Amino acid sequence: MRSQPLFKHRIMKLFIVGGTGKTGRKLIEQGLERGHVITALVRNPGKVKISNPNLKIIQGNVLARESFESSLKGQDAVLSALGHKRFIIPTNILSKGTHNLLLAMNTHRVRRLICITSLGVNDSRFKLGLYYTLFTIPVILYFYFLDKSRQEKLIMNSDLDWTIVRPGQLTNGKKRTNYRHGLSVGSYILTKMISRASVAHFMLNQLDDETYIRKTPGIIN
Repeated sequence: MRSQPLFKHRIMKLFIVGGTGKTGRKLIEQGLERGHVITALVRNPGKVKISNPNLKIIQGNVLARESFESSLKGQDAVLSALGHKRFIIPTNILSKGTHNLLLAMNTHRVRRLICITSLGVNDSRFKLGLYYTLFTIPVILYFYFLDKSRQEKLIMNSDLDWTIVRPGQLTNGKKRTNYRHGLSVGSYILTKMISRASVAHFMLNQLDDETYIRKTPGIIN
């Protein structure tokens, strides 16, 4: 389906993981534009160039639950754009970090989780196009996608109100609001793309929409 713009947004307290990544920065920027109060977990606060009274930066590491767990108290939702350098072999950063995040959310009874992974993971395995299916994932990003698969399964096995967002190939293009999203989007042949700004827009929209609770929508241009 094509995205429909939302004109009213509830003001919420949001905890954002991966705030210094390219998608995480878009989440912070657009979240603040909507008036949300944001706490961002980052390893290096110096990389955050945004100054806003509604933004609080927490220096910590998702692999060290004690460094961020208390900051989840009172939050309305968690948005995860967790990532890392893709060529760490082998890796469990995404799955272990998400495990810690789920434990912390349960401790403080935060129910809503919106997490970005990718088309090509689990039951969307072939939907990132032939180039990724036959070469990029099995040859270059095998361990990275294996960890994404573990990350998704941890979330799916939780009792949270989760949404896993699976974008196509990410770009640094401008935000569009007429992107396509749904449980069957993607292509077995072509690699479909989507800008990080558009993904952030879609993730934030899920805060006001129950359509994809406990579902795994893909998103492409």
